[in-house]
Amino acid sequence: MEEEILTIEEVAKYLRVSERTVYDWAQKGEIPAGKIGTVWRFRKNEIERWVNERLSGNKPQSVLQILSMKNIITPERIIFLNYPRKRDALIALAENLATAPQVKNKGELVMEILRREELMSTAIGRGVAIPHVRLTSITDLVVSVGISTCDITDFTAFDDTTVRILFMIGSAYNQHAYYLQTLSYFSSLLKSDELRQALINAKTTDEVYGLLIKADNR
Repeated sequence: MEEEILTIEEVAKYLRVSERTVYDWAQKGEIPAGKIGTVWRFRKNEIERWVNERLSGNKPQSVLQILSMKNIITPERIIFLNYPRKRDALIALAENLATAPQVKNKGELVMEILRREELMSTAIGRGVAIPHVRLTSITDLVVSVGISTCDITDFTAFDDTTVRILFMIGSAYNQHAYYLQTLSYFSSLLKSDELRQALINAKTTDEVYGLLIKADNR
């Protein structure tokens, strides 16, 4: 069988990160890649192995951290949104994320979140979006959750669904493994129809927080 070769765009879509992030990893030798002339190419089986190694329980604790909802989400980092356009929703959520002590430059955070979204939609289907960014001005991984009271119509998700649930992840630039692990964790968690509907129906931030903590302990 012929080995499947991926472009930067295809790898970025597969990992749910920006093309710029994949390019930076390739340049630094942090992800298996090869160049044909000036163009980066990736073997799909090597990318899958690279991801599995970072998500495997066999990885050293210094590289792979044990995720706990209580460690990455707090009630004050949960807000309700009421914006039909994604730009407004993203700005509001980024401003909430910027209140975390780990974020040292609110302006840079907002600008980079919007820039990444222009590069590629962070909607993952099922009414969920996971906007994310790694910055040197963020000292440790932090998350804000936005529950929209209206449909956000312009996320252009691959399944054409409007977005109602947003998990925004900000992390330090050197946290790429933990960053990928967190993206994978939320993507998996939010496959639950029951959880997504409960989050949308929640009336208070404390209720949202409780649902997430309970889901984490399933």
